[in-house]
Amino acid sequence: MKILDNTAEWYFLMIKISIIGQSAFGESVAKEIFKMKETIISSVFSSSNPKDPLNQFAVENNLPVKNFKRLRDNEAIESFKSFDVDLLVMAYVTDIVPMEIIKSPRLGTIQYHPSLLPFHRGPSSINWAIINGDKKTGISIFWPDEGLDTGPILLQKEVEIDKSDTTGSLYFNKLFPIGVESIIESIKLVIQNKAPKIDQNENYASYESWCSEKQIDWNDSPNKIYNLIRGCDPQPGAWTIINSKKVFLYDCKMIKNDKNIKNQELYFSENQVYIGIDENLLVIGRMKTEGEKKISSIEWVTKNKIEEKLFVE
Repeated sequence: MKILDNTAEWYFLMIKISIIGQSAFGESVAKEIFKMKETIISSVFSSSNPKDPLNQFAVENNLPVKNFKRLRDNEAIESFKSFDVDLLVMAYVTDIVPMEIIKSPRLGTIQYHPSLLPFHRGPSSINWAIINGDKKTGISIFWPDEGLDTGPILLQKEVEIDKSDTTGSLYFNKLFPIGVESIIESIKLVIQNKAPKIDQNENYASYESWCSEKQIDWNDSPNKIYNLIRGCDPQPGAWTIINSKKVFLYDCKMIKNDKNIKNQELYFSENQVYIGIDENLLVIGRMKTEGEKKISSIEWVTKNKIEEKLFVE
């Protein structure tokens, strides 16, 4: 790392960056860092899956790539330290990264988290924001420490949660692109020695664990039911019982009940499937029997020979 002192400002030229990440998000972050004139990607630590997008990008661009099942293993720690990097960028990390790695880079480590920390710490923050009925969420770029998503904030950006948003749409249409942009913005702030470290307010902190598949409770309010389905779409899925089968519901909308469909009654016309929820109708886009693939709701009721006036459980 070369340092130039110019009129009281510090400029870091060609800083060495290591990326720990995976999937399409990790790949997109790597692509943007790769374009920067101020940086060199000295190493990539990614999934052991050779088809992982970040893995493939690193190989295609002749970047040193390392694959470890556990970053806590001594071999992984020593391998990371051997690259002697200036900054570590953690982009979509699901493994526990030990402090020996986090503290190793000269300029520190920054991490992406898809919520407005300290709200929704934990691995399923996007799901829980929708399930809880939040009106807004966002992304945080922070300096990780010994806790889980507890480190000081570098940068945050807010987005609205629309009534039609699912976990999938909220992530891919909003939190993914703004997250990539924010990581690049944060790197530039670090380079310019202008990156803040703002402590999180523990009075507002919340933590939720992994979001697992959920059974729909039709006694809940319409909004709670709708939020649960959206928050579990596309993963891990919200389900109900139809004709003694466990069935997952996806791509749903909620409209006013103008068809006199009873509560929990499944009704279908030529091109649409509905379930009554009090004064509302749940419009079902796609359905999936456990262990099978998602298909359109009309295909599902036809395939399973569902009769009208059937009630879900």
